[in-house]
Amino acid sequence: MANTGFLSLCAHGRVTGLAVEAGAGVSHVTSVCLGQTLRKGTHRLGVAGELLSTHLHRLLLESPNEPAALQALTKKTLSQLKKQCCYVSLDYEGDLHDQGSHHPARFRMPDGHWITLGKERFCCPEPLFQPKLLQHSCPGLHQLAWQSLQAVPSHARRDVLGNIVLSGGSSMFPGFPERMCLGLNLLSQGTGVQIEVLASPERGTAAWVGGSMAASLTSFQSAWMTKGEYQEHGTEYVHTKF
Repeated sequence: MANTGFLSLCAHGRVTGLAVEAGAGVSHVTSVCLGQTLRKGTHRLGVAGELLSTHLHRLLLESPNEPAALQALTKKTLSQLKKQCCYVSLDYEGDLHDQGSHHPARFRMPDGHWITLGKERFCCPEPLFQPKLLQHSCPGLHQLAWQSLQAVPSHARRDVLGNIVLSGGSSMFPGFPERMCLGLNLLSQGTGVQIEVLASPERGTAAWVGGSMAASLTSFQSAWMTKGEYQEHGTEYVHTKF
């Protein structure tokens, strides 16, 4: 077993840094120093892909689209719609009040109906940065990332700051890396630090890639629980081994 934040860093060839993970069921920020996760530097956000899909459906039901067409929105279709049409705004309040910034996108449903998205395109992922939009009292991902950075020992903070990596399917929205970077730099104003984030095109599966890389290391080979050990000791052995 391994922390997914650490594995996301491994996928980028790093063992020190800050992993910002936005997945399907949950989002996390995790500070890691030389392979060790920092408990005080780990935070959880209950807003992630599945909740955003539900949020998108709700937004569409409030839109001018035909209600009959929206009834065919299955979980799979909603996910496709979200991936193809939604993006993160760099100026949410401004875009929300400027009708000219609601660039429409059309999506063809499996039954042949077409639906049109306007402001729903950028309203859908906004709760990642403003959880209050879904009645969550937790800070946004960029704020949690900043809190996590403050928990890093001062001697390691510069190394962590230079290795902020994004991972998870919900980090794949266009504009997500730029918004994360913008939010962190606003929070760091006055510190003299310019923050950048690492956003690999393959970041959606970074934790899996990092797991494959970590498992292939020579130093990891002593950490395996073999099939023979499992058959001899059963499931409880995982607590002894790890």
